[in-house]
Amino acid sequence: VQLVESGGGLVQAGGSLRLSCKASGIAFIFNAMAWYRQAPGKERELVAFITNVGTANYADFVKGRFTISRDYAKNTVYLQMNSLKPEDTAVYSCANGGPDGSTWYTWGQGTQVTVSS
Repeated sequence: VQLVESGGGLVQAGGSLRLSCKASGIAFIFNAMAWYRQAPGKERELVAFITNVGTANYADFVKGRFTISRDYAKNTVYLQMNSLKPEDTAVYSCANGGPDGSTWYTWGQGTQVTVSS
């Protein structure tokens, strides 16, 4: 299993970024996919996940600002992040899991997102 994230970077508050996660070695169509984040000194937290059939779920702190999507042809999951805040600064990692998102198996190395005020 390999999950490779990209798209992170430095952005000003209010700006946008789009993260990508390319999956290989899994049956992508049968897996839910998720985005997690971990800020320095804090626990890893679930940001959003999308089930194998495309149902999206979001943490309250990103609702209305972030959108998760997936491209089955490219085995890729995306996270569009708008209206970014300094508190969104973290390493963002994707994960694969059971079809309904109740269990998570593997995490990628992550991509750094830094939001300046």
